[in-house]
Amino acid sequence: MGNDVDRADTPSPLQLAKRALPDLNGAMLRVAEQILAHPDDVARGSITKLAEAAQTSAATVTRLSTHLGFAGYPALRAALAMEVGRGLEAGWASDIGLAIGPADPPEQVLNVLASTQANALRNALASIDLNAATRVADAIAGARRTHIYGEWGDAIPARELYIRLLRIGIPVWFFDGPQSAQIAGGLLGPSDVALVVTRSGTDPTTLDFVRRAAAQDALTVAITGVAASPVGELTDVTFDTGTPVGGTWTEFFAGRASDTLTAGLLFVLVAQRVPDHLTANHPNGPGQPVVHPDT
Repeated sequence: MGNDVDRADTPSPLQLAKRALPDLNGAMLRVAEQILAHPDDVARGSITKLAEAAQTSAATVTRLSTHLGFAGYPALRAALAMEVGRGLEAGWASDIGLAIGPADPPEQVLNVLASTQANALRNALASIDLNAATRVADAIAGARRTHIYGEWGDAIPARELYIRLLRIGIPVWFFDGPQSAQIAGGLLGPSDVALVVTRSGTDPTTLDFVRRAAAQDALTVAITGVAASPVGELTDVTFDTGTPVGGTWTEFFAGRASDTLTAGLLFVLVAQRVPDHLTANHPNGPGQPVVHPDT
């Protein structure tokens, strides 16, 4: 078979082994089953190890290798290693992305992550509508209740905003599941605020929460990376954070920085409207300064 294993139109060793199963029996069948069940181990292991796992001899492994069209076990193992490597690369690329490689040194990983966040923050500075932020801050400061919703990664900036607002005495609740979102949306009224954080703006539960809140005449707000998304087009106020949603974690990580910046901006603007709350609702008591653990 030689170098033909590198051709894209050549069946992979796993495909060849699977196709051969009906024609195999006994020890050769056990070897093929081991290859299909544990391709990673076979790609890294010796002929002796594979033979022991299949309870047969190295000669049987060699016979199967030639039966599948390879010059011998080394050629079969090399083809398997290439196949496994392709799978790992494809999985990494679809999850982490191509900006960072699986073998990149830590300093390069750090530099890439830092630069993606820096770019996201620059995008946010150019995109965030400050007039809209002022409107939302006024509404939250005077609202009967504010309900904040976010799931999975979106829950991180959403929950932090909730914690910060709660600390300064704002009547605020956080929700992160379908059932609680249904209840939360229905409890709101004309003097309330419903705020969601959603990178994509397409989550069905988020959409349902916004629709329920809008039906109760609450002010609906979205922090999102896609202003033209279903959620973004439905809410009364949509904060375009400037970093579109991406298909990989690295892109999602970049957008998270702009989401967090937007949520932080809203917190500070609300705090400016109720400065007396900063100490009145502090755990140390009304009028008491903040006491840090190291003082």
